[in-house]
Amino acid sequence: MIRNYFKIAWRNLVKNIGFSAINILGLALGIACCLFIFLYIGDELSFDSFHEKADRVYRINLDVKFGGTEQSVATTSDPLGPTLKKDYPQVENYVRLYSAGPFLVKKSGTIDNTREEKVLFADSTVFEVFTFPLEIGNPKLVLSEPNTIVLSRTSATRYFGNQNPIGQILKLDNNKDFKITGVMKDIPENSHIKAEFFISMKSLNYNWNNFLADNFHTYILLHRGVNPNSFDAYFDQIVKKYIGPELLKAIGSTLDDFKKSGSYFRYSMIPLTDIHLKSKQTLELGVNSDIQYIYIFSIVALVVLLIACINFMNLSTAQSSKRGKEVGIRKVLGSGRIQLMVQFFAECVLLSFFALITALILVIILLPFFNDISNKSLIINNLFSFKFLLFITTLPIIVGLLAGSYPAIFLSSFEPIKVLKGRLNLKGGSLRNVLVIFQFATSIVLIIGTVIIYRQINFIQQKNLGFNKDQVLIIKDAYALGKQAIPFKEEVVKLKGVQNGTLSGFLPTPSNRNNTIIFPEGQIDQNKGVNIGSWDIDYDYIETMGISITNGRNFSKEFGTDSSGLILNETAAKLLGFSNPINEGVNLFMDDKKKIYRIVGVVKDFHFESLRNNIGALCMRLKYNNGNISFKLDAKNDIQSTIKQIEGKWAQMAPGQPFNYTFMDESFNNIYKAEQRIGKISLAFAFLTIFVACMGLFGLVTFIAEQRIKEIGIRKVLGASVVAIISLLSQDFVKLVIVSFSIASPIAYYTMNKWLQDFEFRANIEWPIFALAGLGAILICVLTVSYQAIKAALMNPVKSLKTE
Repeated sequence: MIRNYFKIAWRNLVKNIGFSAINILGLALGIACCLFIFLYIGDELSFDSFHEKADRVYRINLDVKFGGTEQSVATTSDPLGPTLKKDYPQVENYVRLYSAGPFLVKKSGTIDNTREEKVLFADSTVFEVFTFPLEIGNPKLVLSEPNTIVLSRTSATRYFGNQNPIGQILKLDNNKDFKITGVMKDIPENSHIKAEFFISMKSLNYNWNNFLADNFHTYILLHRGVNPNSFDAYFDQIVKKYIGPELLKAIGSTLDDFKKSGSYFRYSMIPLTDIHLKSKQTLELGVNSDIQYIYIFSIVALVVLLIACINFMNLSTAQSSKRGKEVGIRKVLGSGRIQLMVQFFAECVLLSFFALITALILVIILLPFFNDISNKSLIINNLFSFKFLLFITTLPIIVGLLAGSYPAIFLSSFEPIKVLKGRLNLKGGSLRNVLVIFQFATSIVLIIGTVIIYRQINFIQQKNLGFNKDQVLIIKDAYALGKQAIPFKEEVVKLKGVQNGTLSGFLPTPSNRNNTIIFPEGQIDQNKGVNIGSWDIDYDYIETMGISITNGRNFSKEFGTDSSGLILNETAAKLLGFSNPINEGVNLFMDDKKKIYRIVGVVKDFHFESLRNNIGALCMRLKYNNGNISFKLDAKNDIQSTIKQIEGKWAQMAPGQPFNYTFMDESFNNIYKAEQRIGKISLAFAFLTIFVACMGLFGLVTFIAEQRIKEIGIRKVLGASVVAIISLLSQDFVKLVIVSFSIASPIAYYTMNKWLQDFEFRANIEWPIFALAGLGAILICVLTVSYQAIKAALMNPVKSLKTE
């Protein structure tokens, strides 16, 4: 019996090959879209789950409010990890990671350096807490001694080929030798820790045992059975026992006074597997994602699949009039309604199977493109893991039953006498209208959402940041120049295409940050202190970056006292409470507390962090620092020619050192790569959703045209024009799109307004966006309907009115 059902289903599929192809393609697009999203979500949810002890590993976060500034960071002090293990038996182990930026690396005895960015200092326990399997070396010993290093397999092959690298020497930053003691397997892509080199923590030159300096990513491994929520409460004890005395010693304030002033110092834990999607901290080891996108894409996947199923229903019911007699004859010959429903379900499942095959082919073909826009490294094998195989094998049945439910119930309900007498009354218009409204409301939400995402990205790129990021060339790894840094800068500035240059410790783009506490002169008191960013700059920094001075002056070689001078931004001056800050004295907490710095100037606030954040307090002091060399290039000259000249100067003054550069606008835009990826993915899914919805609309207008074929014939005989017929068939659908728009607009506004709340500086949501989305949806609707409407309007009325 089952075999017979599928045999008849195959015959119907071949008989109506055009209809079947459209139906299969619509379902295939919906399924392919769903598979892409599930692959993306599966990868996002898998981050850090490969660690064997992942369920017991937690990272310690820190939230601080002090001096009018709030910070939430992913780093803590160096003694916190050892202290937790020493004082609390619930802690089985700990590991600290320290990011010191990129390193220049070369084999001992060679000249040329390679720039390596994925380098971390780590405690020797890193291989006990995390599952980073070693190919060579003892996990407990490889990082137990100073000046030892562990490489990834890829890095070991890059430097030593197939040779055993153990015992070999790598020179870092041209001045320190490290012995290779281990080789680990490459860390999986779905890890928030991206490292190709682990250096022994004992090699780090650091001012240890300071609870108030927070520069380490600290992870703890709890013993089995320990409740993390209960353990979280112990952090108050840590703050009271260790932070309190440090505060009293540093600023003369008790912890109680510190809290009474509205300040706080709080530790918290986040599970290892939650870091990638749920951490909102700054100073992360890399760029994380957001759990909100998982929820959004999950909904999109289900909605696209539902739309594809709705299309199937509409296309199937559109063919119902052609199968009315078939149903009538089957019923007269004794077929029951259940048998007919099983027959139609069999047809739907068969179509779903072919749609699945088509969808898999589409996924295989388009996977490289999807990887490109989503910044993933998904492979075809991901589709054939156990969870996806289970999903794929059950999908045709689920989709077939879901998509075929309405057509099966609808077609099997025909009364044989009415069907055979030609008095078939096709109902269900209300349900079909609801389905069309659902399709277009979803499409309009996606259109509006995509436009707003791109509008926000454009707002970020066009906003006046308070500094000039255009044509600013940043030379990476400037420290490789050593004492040649200043001569290099002076030589490059002489080039025709270079307007200015600067040596500095920090840039107003993603880079390491250094914070300190600043006090009005003689008031080392936490109630008067301000938590502030502290940058080392030279005489040319302000001019090179195009930052405006609103009060006072820039650093000048004419003033010898500027070595103890400061330049503040407007926010810092306001928080310090100076009516006129020029020549006011201040103390820096992390400096000699007896040294007085005089404020020589105030610059207009500029954005040195993401536009998600308010502009923070900032001070700049005149201090030599070759961390960054930046040059303002003349756009009128040939930029590439200028860069080649700069590279020539670099080769003369830093032989063997890699020449790497970027432009400041590129570096700034990198902050918003996640939003750019989401925008691209949303655009792709919006296009697919609209396309699939149009296929459903095409099916529905076909259905309506078949229902009203005799009416159209009569209207033509009575003199109706082609335009009038097209208008007749289109107006109902335009009304449905207008209803869809009225439903979609508030949903889109609420959703995107909530998304924009993550940005302190954001574009406005304006009514033209909604108007254009609505008009676009109406235009798409009219264009989709027009083909079938014109076809029906041009049909010979003799054919439509003749008796069958």
